[in-house]
Amino acid sequence: MSTQTADRFPDTTEEGAHVTLAIRGMTCAACVARVERALSKVPGVAQAQVNYATETAAVTLGDAESEADMADALCSAVEKAGYEAHVQAPDKVLDDAQQSWWQIWGPVTLGLVASVPLVLPMLWGQHDFWPAWVQFALATPVQFGLGWRFYKAGWAALRAGSGNMDQLVALGTSAAYGLSCWLWLTHDDGMAGMHGGVPLYFESAAVVITLVLLGKALEARAKRQTTDAIRALQSLRPDTVCRLGPQGEVEVPLSQVLVGDVVVVRPGERIAVDGVVQEGSSHVDEAMLTGEPLPVAKQSGDRLTGGAINGEGRLVMVAQAIGGDTMLSQIIRRVADAQAVKAPIQRVVDKVSAIFVPTVLLVALLTGLGWWLAGSAAEVALIRAVAVLVIACPCALGLATPAAIMAGTGAAARQGILIKDPEALETACRIQVVAFDKTGTLTIGQPKVIEWAVAGDAGLSLDVVRAITAAIQSGSEHPLAKAVLADVPVSQRGAWVASEVQAVPGQAVQARVALPGQFTNVWSLGSGHWLQKNCPDWPDPESSVHEEIFSLAERLQGQGATVSWLLRHDEGRAAPAVIGMLAFGDELKPDAAQAVARLQQMGLETVLISGDNRGAAEAVGMALGIRQVVAEVLPNDKADHVRALQSPQGQGRRVVAMVGDGLNDAPALAAADVGMAMANPHGSTDVALHAAGITLMRGDPLLVPAAIDISRRTTRKIHQNLFWAFGYNVIGIPLAAMGGLNPMVAGAAMAFSSVSVVTNALLLSRWRPGKG
Repeated sequence: MSTQTADRFPDTTEEGAHVTLAIRGMTCAACVARVERALSKVPGVAQAQVNYATETAAVTLGDAESEADMADALCSAVEKAGYEAHVQAPDKVLDDAQQSWWQIWGPVTLGLVASVPLVLPMLWGQHDFWPAWVQFALATPVQFGLGWRFYKAGWAALRAGSGNMDQLVALGTSAAYGLSCWLWLTHDDGMAGMHGGVPLYFESAAVVITLVLLGKALEARAKRQTTDAIRALQSLRPDTVCRLGPQGEVEVPLSQVLVGDVVVVRPGERIAVDGVVQEGSSHVDEAMLTGEPLPVAKQSGDRLTGGAINGEGRLVMVAQAIGGDTMLSQIIRRVADAQAVKAPIQRVVDKVSAIFVPTVLLVALLTGLGWWLAGSAAEVALIRAVAVLVIACPCALGLATPAAIMAGTGAAARQGILIKDPEALETACRIQVVAFDKTGTLTIGQPKVIEWAVAGDAGLSLDVVRAITAAIQSGSEHPLAKAVLADVPVSQRGAWVASEVQAVPGQAVQARVALPGQFTNVWSLGSGHWLQKNCPDWPDPESSVHEEIFSLAERLQGQGATVSWLLRHDEGRAAPAVIGMLAFGDELKPDAAQAVARLQQMGLETVLISGDNRGAAEAVGMALGIRQVVAEVLPNDKADHVRALQSPQGQGRRVVAMVGDGLNDAPALAAADVGMAMANPHGSTDVALHAAGITLMRGDPLLVPAAIDISRRTTRKIHQNLFWAFGYNVIGIPLAAMGGLNPMVAGAAMAFSSVSVVTNALLLSRWRPGKG
């Protein structure tokens, strides 16, 4: 028992108090239902939802006044149901406890150590190679040590009035183990298990338990990787904050910051809370929220969001949202809630198992009684009843899904597609709609100069304008400056030199630029707002040269480009002269159009959901042949748009995949039926990679249709394997009941069914994208 009563963190809202519990000891989806039932029966609980992926329970209380006493009652109810619980902070979806490598893979390793010696002689045709006592010594620790978890879980399911795979494993292995012990102990000459003696089935019991433990380990690994998404989100919150008070700047723990506190954010630091800039100016990297590659200029009065990274300036901000009320905490909560789902195929297997278990028991009992009443010896009746249980042992049934998943995911991994969990694999085969983020997913995600233009009355050549612009930007680390320097090589800049460089945050860069020994002019490179501020009367409506360059700028802006203007500030002139213009844009990835076309050929609908402006988004959609474009969407709204695609008006439920690359896509990736995170070295991808069920390790859009293709093929293999696994039982059980199979043949049939299932799954290793 690990009930935590000292610290309680109820989160009170108008609807009532919300308590978050960390649950330990759940092993399957059936455990979730039992915990939910136990919590729902506690007086004062309005609703209880258990998240198996995060191992937490969100409990809504109907009576807010009783919340102080509810923590103990809730934890006690969970413990009476057979699990462990403690209360967790509402803004911390996960605690720090994680299973070690040994806790996950240790039982499998020990099972292999004991099982391999038993199986190897069988491969050489030596079924009775080991003496009985050796087989007994190797199999017993596996049966009652490593296999104890199946007895415990099976008994819990039996008490709840349901059947599951744990019961099948416990029954089948116990039958094989028990029969082996009985034959060994009752054999008159003591030669059981030796050459010419009575065959034993210790290896069947040990191998079945080991293989099922392997599946459990894969499940635990997938679950741990799933929770890494939320842990990555939680790590974006800094541990300490620089608070400004009467004693100056003081470093304090984040938990001590209150709404209304004044916080200092130094250059390069991560913003800890949501608030408003009170003093200072800087550029802030908000890629986690907007998905755009360009830092956003911030000054007094602008909003700041926790998790974003401050740029070059010092900012003083007033905290307006802390703890669970911040935007980052809301994103964390949405990701956690969206991941609380169950694998469809496993639910089917569980339902079948619930019927299969009592059916097998009944058939085995009737078989034994029938042969005994028909006059057969009790030993013969028992052996034939055990033959039913042995052939019904769910080895192939336990391998059907994990074998196909391992083969399919292995083939996909070799092509740069990482499939994190079986649910994503199963669901991806039914995708009907693929929604794309734009920046970093279909586009490269870095600004690039796409157009240069010189005003007709400037009197300068394009090469000179390019050289002057590069000189102004030569010392800057701004992404737009890097784009200019990449477009204008050093060899083309001539001898132009910039001095007295001064940045106007969010508006322009000013500098003196000239050739050595010549008169220097003041130049500035700025935004459209800077142009209007300095040249309010430009363009001259009667000037055709003004109209030409201004119309070009408007057209480029309508297509989503960012336009900067080069101005020359001459002494004695009231307004600077407009010399030229350059436009920045984001380039489409080379295979983006082919990827979209391939998806459409597969019968899938494609949608673009972007946080960028409408002009840029629609231009990309038109270039790629995507008809449905949704632009200017915030992170939380992206998830809402995904849900709208899942349940359109007048249509049934549709399966939707979301493809994105940034932290801002995490809620949408989690809300989608299948999230696909595309690795992008230029974006905030870590959290997106964790949140998604499928990770594309290369920034290649063609991996999207490839991932769907391998999921379809793998799911077909799962269905084929389940058909064969159940088919062997459907055919073998009646044969065993009629005396057509003795336990040895039944064990061989069971082993052959496993081999056929694995062999069928391994055919997936030949898969290649676009080749089958």
